[in-house]
Amino acid sequence: MIKKPVTVKLRDGLDARPIALLVQEASQYASRVYIEVADKKVNAKSIMGMMSLSMGEGEEFTVVAEGEDEAEAVAGVERFLSEQA
Repeated sequence: MIKKPVTVKLRDGLDARPIALLVQEASQYASRVYIEVADKKVNAKSIMGMMSLSMGEGEEFTVVAEGEDEAEAVAGVERFLSEQA
């Protein structure tokens, strides 16, 4: 299992379009991928779960991945948020 803290760098935060793209990114990996914010843990492959988070620019969360390609999954989610900034 890999855990990595990440800061939202998107100017408008994670609204509907970036969330949909983030779910697509997370879904490419065989590993289980979660986003942890405070006391919530949400499946990053679930559009409805991700929509429940409503994170703004500058907010921090933790990407958690567990499985055969966990390192790639965490790096992919982090890269997605960096390239979308």
